[in-house]
Amino acid sequence: MKAIVVKHPGGPEVLEYTDVPTPAVKPGWTRIKVKGFGINHSEIFTRKGDSPSVKFPRILGIEAVGEIDATSAPKQFHTGQKVVSIMGEMGRAFDGGYAQYALLPNEQIYPVTTSLSWQDLAAVPETFYTAYGAVRSVQVKKNDRILIRAASSGVGIAAAKLIRGHSLDNQIIGTTRSAAKVERLKKNGFNDVIVTPDADHVPDSAGAFDKIIDLVGPTTVSDSFKHLRRFGILNVTGDLGGEWTIPNFDPIMGIPNDRYLTGFASDENPGQLLQELLDFIAAHHIDVSPTRVFSLEDTAKAHAYLESGESLGKVVVLP
Repeated sequence: MKAIVVKHPGGPEVLEYTDVPTPAVKPGWTRIKVKGFGINHSEIFTRKGDSPSVKFPRILGIEAVGEIDATSAPKQFHTGQKVVSIMGEMGRAFDGGYAQYALLPNEQIYPVTTSLSWQDLAAVPETFYTAYGAVRSVQVKKNDRILIRAASSGVGIAAAKLIRGHSLDNQIIGTTRSAAKVERLKKNGFNDVIVTPDADHVPDSAGAFDKIIDLVGPTTVSDSFKHLRRFGILNVTGDLGGEWTIPNFDPIMGIPNDRYLTGFASDENPGQLLQELLDFIAAHHIDVSPTRVFSLEDTAKAHAYLESGESLGKVVVLP
């Protein structure tokens, strides 16, 4: 089969399009025919060598959509069944979705029912799933004023679309470092956009918000709290700022009185929530179409585009 193999850390050029043996089914595992996958920032971190637990060579990819090709669990799956897989050390401890076929543990393969095209379905996990969890966690209410930091990311765009789907007359404000993206963001559901050349700080003139979805991550948590109204909710889901943790974080002093901090881990029991998300997308006619689509052979170009600073929304690859 064709696959994208990373033999050593580096830039997009280390994503080698090559022939590898098609994986054989083994007990407890199922092979899926990959119909599509999204490109994620965490995969870029891994490709660069910033995931210490990942050993090379490795086929990256923390998500994939496709069909059951061969299985060790015929009572659980059937050939041709539409499935999604995300996380669970996929593309990290074992080979992931950047290939024509992927061999995955049975427990992290989730059958789904959806009429979405493969191209659109490929844009849903991990991006819309993460956005759905983040939006759900902030408990959006009617007329909430909501800030989405890193609005032009795939999850940022998805979050805005999902909030709009609730039809609760929310005012959605986004942040971006690029003035060139302002109008495009407004076309994707944002009422207004704040250009922040320094991504770590939102200007005081932005005012206060009932809810904040912070996709920059640990580097901006304290700044986000400065803009959160009393009894507001801050969701921190993402690491676009390049940091995974908050050093020496003291929740008593770090969380202002009468404010709430939450997050969303996308590897926590995804099965039921994935189908709930797909049903919500169908019921509310959410546009999940990706911004750019690449072939498997051009996966390196997809990485380069996502890193360029010019990207907006979700990037997918169709083998």
